[in-house]
Amino acid sequence: MLQLNVKNETSRLRAVVLGCAKNNGPTPTADEAYDPKSLEHILAGTYPVEADMIKEMEAFNQVFQKYNVQVFRPNCIENYNQIFTRDIGFVIDDVFVKANILPERERELDAIQYVIDQIDPAKVVRPPEEVHIEGGDVMLWNDYIFIGTYKGSDYKDYITARTNMHGVNYIKELFPNKIVKEFDLVKSKLEARDNALHLDCCFQPVGKNKGIIYKSGFREESDYVFLVKLFGKENLFHITRDEMYHMNSNVFSIDENVVVSEKNFTRLNKWLRDNGFIVEEIPYAEIAKQEGLLRCSTLPLIRD
Repeated sequence: MLQLNVKNETSRLRAVVLGCAKNNGPTPTADEAYDPKSLEHILAGTYPVEADMIKEMEAFNQVFQKYNVQVFRPNCIENYNQIFTRDIGFVIDDVFVKANILPERERELDAIQYVIDQIDPAKVVRPPEEVHIEGGDVMLWNDYIFIGTYKGSDYKDYITARTNMHGVNYIKELFPNKIVKEFDLVKSKLEARDNALHLDCCFQPVGKNKGIIYKSGFREESDYVFLVKLFGKENLFHITRDEMYHMNSNVFSIDENVVVSEKNFTRLNKWLRDNGFIVEEIPYAEIAKQEGLLRCSTLPLIRD
């Protein structure tokens, strides 16, 4: 049995589900795009090709091997995008929450059923239908659970709005001992530079007390101020609109002092090193074209 344990974003990682880029399927049509960034690359003819994405994911896998992390991969489904395992489920403490994702992505959950079968069934939950919540919007910080949402009345018109207030309230009820804080995120169907698809597109903690943040990703300045007060302004690395677009806040921590980052994130990687982090740089720029990066491709199961 897998003894799940995830209480924050940065403790030593022991087991993770890493997505899969094989049999990724043909380039989607413009109508099939789930987010403005994919759409941009579909229209420009620069949508990533499978071979490049497999290489990038393998580089990520190699870093996990280096740190002796147990890695599970989804069973590969023909012609199906299975890169972003973060969306399909998440672990809080010792509970595995199956996400209610976009219906056309349901099979991604089936592909990791063999992992879910290794978890105590009493610790696996599935929210009711009206609850929308994806792992990219759920961020654990010890006593806190941060959740990205969208409070606009036009929620249903946005395919980029993935977690609703039903989702926030569901987590509050499930974890009454935690402080659940929701963040109202900026969404755009058309301009990727103004679309925080998930909370991890504009914020992520690193280490014990630091974080990466994009101020304009929050619809309410008070949400941004909350994080500044909690972490301290001097502990936050502020990214630009362009760095947000390239997903600089979507790195992944293997330990409190080890961060996996994209090799082109020059400014961020320097800041991390200046602050005492070991930075494992890998190429991930092709996968980034689908508006997801390192955190999006992982589903942590066990951290110390």
